[in-house]
Amino acid sequence: MARQITMKLIPALFLVVFSGAASASGFQLLEQGSGLGNAFAGSAAKANDASTIFWNPAGMTQLQAREVSGGLTAVRPSFKFNDKGSQVGVFSAGGPALAGDGGDAGSWAVIPNGYLSWALNKDLYIGVGIGAPFGNATKYDKPWRGSAQSDEFDIETININPSIAYRVNEKVSLGAGFSWQKINADYYRQVAVGPLPTPVGTLALPQVRSHMSISDDAWGWNIGALFTVSPSTKVGLSYRSTVQFHTDGTVKLQGDGTTAGNATAAVLSSSNPVVGGRASDVKADLKVPDTFIASVTQQLSDRWEMLGDVSWTGWSSIQNVDIIRTSGVQDGKSAQVLKAKFDDTWRVALGANYKYTDAIKFMFGIAYDQTPVKNSTTRLTSLPDNDRTWFTVGTQWKPAKEQTLELGAAYLYIPKTKINQNETAEGRGTVYGDYDSSVWILGAQYSLAF
Repeated sequence: MARQITMKLIPALFLVVFSGAASASGFQLLEQGSGLGNAFAGSAAKANDASTIFWNPAGMTQLQAREVSGGLTAVRPSFKFNDKGSQVGVFSAGGPALAGDGGDAGSWAVIPNGYLSWALNKDLYIGVGIGAPFGNATKYDKPWRGSAQSDEFDIETININPSIAYRVNEKVSLGAGFSWQKINADYYRQVAVGPLPTPVGTLALPQVRSHMSISDDAWGWNIGALFTVSPSTKVGLSYRSTVQFHTDGTVKLQGDGTTAGNATAAVLSSSNPVVGGRASDVKADLKVPDTFIASVTQQLSDRWEMLGDVSWTGWSSIQNVDIIRTSGVQDGKSAQVLKAKFDDTWRVALGANYKYTDAIKFMFGIAYDQTPVKNSTTRLTSLPDNDRTWFTVGTQWKPAKEQTLELGAAYLYIPKTKINQNETAEGRGTVYGDYDSSVWILGAQYSLAF
């Protein structure tokens, strides 16, 4: 029994560690290994350390017999809402007013990663990686004008990725892997229905919050090819598949601790068909996107190296996320629909490395990253995403031939982000205004050959 409890706790503990705030477009996390200083340009071609397992498993053939790599990235997004005439949902005047702009919905998050590569012979390599390819966290100061749509939203993932690589010849290497991926999502909002008549009077609902929690695990795969065009030029291609989740979980009502708030939650959960149960079971399907990367690295001289990257992400796999009730009087009916309506996106990155000494290298990068959000009317308060431009610097230090320490920093410029999310028909009002947003990223990666 103790062993069973321990095995159930391990994935949960990993998910706590691997939660994060999205740094790339949508809720994608690019912090999967080295390369922050180059804005992750050349990611599928450079094969500098074992983190190539994520970007392009074929790159393992460029490594030494055994290599391990691990890192930590700290991400600090900022999302500050400015109201331009929002209309709150249908609330009773007896409850607390939903006012305020919600403060800064972003906060610090730490994203770790770890990789191990092992040569079985001179041409055949195996490896395993662990990281968090997706994540998002927004948390507003509550109550605020958009509380009926979202107070807090948190997506956490963990991805375990065994891989294999084979050197066909000196020019071509191929790689493949499969992934076990787990996702957890928590979503809090203010219940947004009108005053509830009861045998003892009328109860107001603004003191009641809805908490939805869903999770699932599923499988995916990835492939890659690495071409050594010349001693100074490498080209990498890689593809990572979609992962289809069929999540399930619960949605609960929570009072604020006051008599009125708890009484309202109790009445709703026992008698109101809008809720249909104190803890109603729910399910939702979510397909996280596939990604294709084409990369190149070019040695210009003994000191200068250029890196380039073009990537495509199939965000159109996420349109409307329909949350369906699976228990209570509302069994089979929709609890809520998150109308994302995402588009596919492109990302372009360019990087440069300058070899200052045999032990020290300076890194630079710039990238443009499209948002999957179509326009202000489909932008969600839980994910106020927009296009972003990356400006990055970093340094690489090799205290010994077998060791590398890489440090990087990035500032992501995000233009003013407009939102006009109208959920009046659902009783959640309209959030109308704009966001002042930005992201800071700090990262460290240590690699060791042994």
